[in-house]
Amino acid sequence: MGALQWIAMVVFCATFFQICRAVDSSADDKLLSLPGQPRVSFQQYAGYVTVDKNQDRALFFYFVEAETDPASKPLVLWLNGGPGCSSVGAGAFTEHGPFRPSDGGSLVRNDYSWNKEANMLYLESPAGVGFSYSANQSFYDLVNDTITAQDNFVFLQNWFLKFPKYKNRDLFIAGESYAGHYVPQLANLIVKSGIKFNLKGVALGNPLLEFSTDFNSEGDFYWSHGLISNPTYELLSAVCNTSQLWRERIGGSSLSASCSKVSDQLNAEIPDAIDSYDVTANVCLSSGASLLGVQNNPLTPRSRLFSSAESLQEALSQQKAQENIDLCVQEETFVYLNRKDVQESFHAKLVGTPQWTFCSSVVLYDLRNLEIPTIDVVGSLVNSGIRVLVYSGDQDSVIPFTGSRTLVEGLAKKLGLNATVPYTAWLEDKQVGGWTQVYGDILTFSTIRGGSHMAPFSSPGRSLAMFAAFLSGKPLV
Repeated sequence: MGALQWIAMVVFCATFFQICRAVDSSADDKLLSLPGQPRVSFQQYAGYVTVDKNQDRALFFYFVEAETDPASKPLVLWLNGGPGCSSVGAGAFTEHGPFRPSDGGSLVRNDYSWNKEANMLYLESPAGVGFSYSANQSFYDLVNDTITAQDNFVFLQNWFLKFPKYKNRDLFIAGESYAGHYVPQLANLIVKSGIKFNLKGVALGNPLLEFSTDFNSEGDFYWSHGLISNPTYELLSAVCNTSQLWRERIGGSSLSASCSKVSDQLNAEIPDAIDSYDVTANVCLSSGASLLGVQNNPLTPRSRLFSSAESLQEALSQQKAQENIDLCVQEETFVYLNRKDVQESFHAKLVGTPQWTFCSSVVLYDLRNLEIPTIDVVGSLVNSGIRVLVYSGDQDSVIPFTGSRTLVEGLAKKLGLNATVPYTAWLEDKQVGGWTQVYGDILTFSTIRGGSHMAPFSSPGRSLAMFAAFLSGKPLV
């Protein structure tokens, strides 16, 4: 055998074994069945992808192939926000995954699962969130947007080694809330890297895109929905607006006298029984709790950050009893994912934390990053030919639709994009699903009528219809 033949053989064998190792790795992550799961025909996988070998840092994922014909459907990476909240507990088991836990400890099918339209990849990020971990726990001392985006980028590269058949599939990245930072920043890294990921679009639900615009819209939302009085609204306008309340609370010091006065007035007029994430929601009354005796509001006091585990857990359990929605699914998800048999089936482990939580109790996120605007990053994606959807559940007062609509319209003007679909209502099941506007056939803003901060949970049918339209590249109207 000549030298060139020998080199070719070595290269072939190395490539072959690398492919086999990737396939074997994905096979190791395959789930036979989750405890209490109904029989399904699609495949599920869960496990870890190492993003830093030296620090032994690994991110946990849950991957659900499409219900039918997965080979023809796109891949969607989903990220929840926080910062520091679980995509598995919130995204997969509370919002749009194939199953939801029941009070009997089993899983029931979600009739509005997004894997009807796509192969869904749920990522718990950054390390320290959910089942993701860093063996070097000093990593948790200061996590920021740059670290999170870089780790998510490495995750995606290494995940494709496990699942090489998805490497050339159409890729979409979606998320909500603080994923208004996570998603554009990851997508921007992909575009700048020059690596062929086949990224087609991003979807951002009730996203934090620009601190002052998003949070100042809270005051208008409170007033227009009858949550506060005229005098309190005037205080917000003249004395201390809602973005300043957030800014002072994030700073860690006590509130100024003017903002303290406004905060006290907000707390006096908006009872704890109102869920800021869905102002029209009923609440979960499990454990015999009385309506006004439970601190249901995730922003109690009103300017408290929504990144704590307790806050999100309280928020998730207060949702509308429509479309067969279980008001207490959050509590049931918490119990389910902390079962040892579930964690074993999931190939999951707890490192440095006693239990799985919706939002991390160990990660210290640099909250100064909340003031980093990402709307221009979204603009750069549009300029790169990436389709962008910004959608809003219209009953969310935490990141109201009015702020998102203002930012999207301003971005369209800045980019010189004309409206190709005028602002108009869209229909789902013969009812108004929300309103939408499209700019330049590439940038879309849509509302989900009756939707909460977590719109796929509170308005699952309308959210699924919106998701299907987004993937197809067709307007909702």
